[in-house]
Amino acid sequence: MAMILNDEQILLQQSAQDLSEKVATVEQFRTLRDAKQRYHDPALWQQIAALGWTGIIIPEDWGGSEFGYLGLGLVLQQLGRHLTPSPLFSTGFLAAELLIQAGSNQQKDQYLPKIVDGSAIFSFAHEEHTRHSLNNISFSAQKQASGYILSGEKVFVIDGELADHYLVTARTSGQRGDPTGISIFILDADIPGLTKTQLTTVDSRNVANLGLDQVKVEASACLGELGNAAPLLQNVFDKASILLASEMLGAAEQVFESTIDYLKEREQFGVTIGSFQALKHRAADMFVELDIAKSVVREALSALDEGSKEISQLASLAKTRLNDCLTLITNEGVQMHGGMGMTDEFDIGLYMKRSRVTNQLFGDSHFHRDRFASLGGY
Repeated sequence: MAMILNDEQILLQQSAQDLSEKVATVEQFRTLRDAKQRYHDPALWQQIAALGWTGIIIPEDWGGSEFGYLGLGLVLQQLGRHLTPSPLFSTGFLAAELLIQAGSNQQKDQYLPKIVDGSAIFSFAHEEHTRHSLNNISFSAQKQASGYILSGEKVFVIDGELADHYLVTARTSGQRGDPTGISIFILDADIPGLTKTQLTTVDSRNVANLGLDQVKVEASACLGELGNAAPLLQNVFDKASILLASEMLGAAEQVFESTIDYLKEREQFGVTIGSFQALKHRAADMFVELDIAKSVVREALSALDEGSKEISQLASLAKTRLNDCLTLITNEGVQMHGGMGMTDEFDIGLYMKRSRVTNQLFGDSHFHRDRFASLGGY
């Protein structure tokens, strides 16, 4: 496990910190939210692409830097600190990872350079119910003479309103819940028969529901092996859980630091409230949980780059720890800010809302605790 970053990783981390502090700030997030705009700033997205972050995990053959998952995690951690509005996770990781692992050379040549240069935004549509599930897919892909007809609905599609292209899971055989018979198709956002409905979420994240009604695609739109996408999806979901935990870690760090600053500044009864023993104990608990979370995330990211065989266990561990850590720190942060913590004037409420939504993505703590136990043979 690389607990100490090398010089290149430190520079990458610093560049992400500089952008998030100077450009991609919480104030910018508020501006987009209050203007009721989509959770996206095209100019910022081009800056992110120009810095090379969209190609961090993409091989050099397609214009990427192949810097590794730890590098991408460091960037997401810094962006998470300021709730940066960006489709980097959905495009620079989810879509890129699926294409790298399962795409044909033609598909890679067509789409990966677009991810690297930021000229296209991708969205991955898998969930069909309120709870995360790998195999609970009934969205159908019926075989036709020259391709497939896709029909069904997808819910809570991250960056679904922005996307130029979609990666959609569909069932080509079997019944809902079967581990086999799931395939992935890639299609353009303007294909006839596809409708998207933007959702208003509590954390202002860009999310949409998709509906496909008799959408016709060529056989070449299939990504990877027909009917055998489940192992690939599980691998991608594990990596997604770890990288999402990185983003959550950044949010937790920011809330913790803001809360400690407030405890040092706010006075009551002629002294700073940070001198109260009860608040010291609670702040210490937050510090311990955050320190453990940092170690878990760093271990998981390093394991991804090293090709560890324990990725699934580390993914569930990281997501569980960060679900719990971010929930604790945002809850405690709001409480320690007193009545002001409940107002929109203070940023801390924005982080609490983000915590509530992010906890559910790719499995909540109950899901991952059960999975971790199952992987351990219990």
